[in-house]
Amino acid sequence: MNNFAFIDSQNLNLSIKNQGWSLDFARYRIYLRDKYNVTKAFLFLGYVNRYQDLYTSLQEAGFILIFKPTLRFPGGRIKGNVDAELVLHTMIEYENFDKAIITTGDGDFHCLIKYLTRKEKLLKLMIPDKDSYSSLLREFMKHIVFMNDLKNKLEYKERG
Repeated sequence: MNNFAFIDSQNLNLSIKNQGWSLDFARYRIYLRDKYNVTKAFLFLGYVNRYQDLYTSLQEAGFILIFKPTLRFPGGRIKGNVDAELVLHTMIEYENFDKAIITTGDGDFHCLIKYLTRKEKLLKLMIPDKDSYSSLLREFMKHIVFMNDLKNKLEYKERG
């Protein structure tokens, strides 16, 4: 199988942090490869110059980074919504993968997930938090994997 993952990094990161743990992205990439035969994992995120070291480490872990320009609001809040980029890149790559894994709990991806399901191209919908996700995604229960149950495998632990 030649499966691709399309990951909403903001939704993933915030949902995991809200559960009180941090995701080890390198372990997550290995998990995707070993468990689901993911050959390419696209990580969608807003670009902020000061996080260059993070971006380098994510690339070294095997992710393909797709950046969205960000906006800085008064008070320092940064916004970089990646929804359109994730949908667009999934469709650009559509002919290149057997099945897709979408990682998000955001209902804005309902139409994409529905389309992939109808075309039998959705392998899994990985939802970061079973207690906080869009009810629009409930119709895809047979494809859903909740990441709460993966904490023991994917939690970041200090090395050294």
